[in-house]
Amino acid sequence: MTTHTKLGSKGRKAVYAAMIAGLLGATALTGTISHAGTQATKTDISLNTAPASGFADLVENVMPSVVSVQSKFTPVATGNEDGARDQRRQFQFGFPQGSPFEQFFRNQPGRNGGAMPHPRRRNGTSQGSGFIISEDGYAVTNNHVIKGASEVSLKFSDGREFDAKVIGADPKTDLALLKIDSKDKFTPVKFASDKPRVGDWVVAVGNPFGLGGTVTTGIISASGRDIGAGPYDNFLQIDAPINRGNSGGPAFNLKGEVVGINTAIFSPSGGSVGIGFAIPASTAEDIIADLKDDGNVTRGWLGVQIQKVSEDIASSIGLDEPTGTLVAAVTDGSPAEKSGLRTGDTILKVNGADIKGPKELSRAVAKIKPGTSVDMTVFRDGKQRDIKVSIGEMPGEKQASLNSERDSGPAADQKLGLALAPAEDGEGVVVADVMPGSPAAEQGIRQGDVILEVDGAFVDQPDAAVAAIRQSSARSGKSPVLLLVKNDRGQRFVALKIAKG
Repeated sequence: MTTHTKLGSKGRKAVYAAMIAGLLGATALTGTISHAGTQATKTDISLNTAPASGFADLVENVMPSVVSVQSKFTPVATGNEDGARDQRRQFQFGFPQGSPFEQFFRNQPGRNGGAMPHPRRRNGTSQGSGFIISEDGYAVTNNHVIKGASEVSLKFSDGREFDAKVIGADPKTDLALLKIDSKDKFTPVKFASDKPRVGDWVVAVGNPFGLGGTVTTGIISASGRDIGAGPYDNFLQIDAPINRGNSGGPAFNLKGEVVGINTAIFSPSGGSVGIGFAIPASTAEDIIADLKDDGNVTRGWLGVQIQKVSEDIASSIGLDEPTGTLVAAVTDGSPAEKSGLRTGDTILKVNGADIKGPKELSRAVAKIKPGTSVDMTVFRDGKQRDIKVSIGEMPGEKQASLNSERDSGPAADQKLGLALAPAEDGEGVVVADVMPGSPAAEQGIRQGDVILEVDGAFVDQPDAAVAAIRQSSARSGKSPVLLLVKNDRGQRFVALKIAKG
């Protein structure tokens, strides 16, 4: 403010002129990018260097393959809606219930200031994006764009519009395969064969807010993101602006290949803030091929409940570092049980590939063809051993269950903090009460949980359980006591650190 008052009228005019020149320069640059197209060819484009003449040639090549997806829904009576509500309520924004990002989508304003409108209340339609992958009219989009739709149509940038049939969908990865009902030939794009790197350019094309044929650019900001959308999360994070309606649309590399399918955004405000998430081409290509084959996805199945190995759990079982995936429960009659896997095993490798956590194991097993025999390296009783497992086929909607992952913190209370009672069925002991602030409370043990084992030993009486915990704590010194706890969400191990005294 002080500087401004010292400027004379000529000085102020010079400053304003410089500001306007800067703005016009920015506009001119945008214009250059939008209209260039005679100097660069497709072969000149590399994956890492933006063409000096802009992205117009790339866009011109891929635009005929990108479609706007319109889904129509049978009118729903006021009141309770069907099971599709919970997933579709997020529309092209946001994340599923329970996601760590869900807090950013509560009570978000819509474009006109109110609550974000439900897609099934907007004249019975919703809009998204997609892209053609074959000359005969197969197209890819997100499952949440078409889930529950009675009619689906695809509109091209040249104005042509076609009805489409849903060939198959996979809710676990939020992918869907459509087929245009026409004998016309279409221009396809292909999935990228090279793994994208953080920092690579991406070009997003889609139908935000119904404005078809919209192009934005950015880079891959991160990879391997887990946003809580499903058991196989492995998203690319991109900063190319995407908004409602971009869901299901492609993110291209500079070769015009699809590196990802735009699916969700992180948005405290409801609009793009430069953090979007795309399903990697490596994931999508396999899923889409499976859907095209028979309309379903066939995944490998192990039959275990699994959880993260925390530092305290690693210490309690003798692992040098917190790695691998801990088996919290083995399903009766499952491939895991038949192979000899046990509750308490830590799976370290699958066919020689390191398993760093539950997500890696879920994805690795899901990709294995049912009936295939694999080698698993597990840590049991202080030693590594190899076990052969014949992978089964995932029955229906079953999947490896990921228990809640809670970090183990230091105990601030010297007491156990639990009141225990016998279980009615004689299996374990029931947690009747938990002292607030106790080590048990800090580790997420709740009233109604059932403690099945203490350091691998089965317990069925409260006194025996308390004695076993105290003995284990005294014997192991600073090492936490390992409890196997069961509740209505499944089984998990808890490393309970108890201070001496």
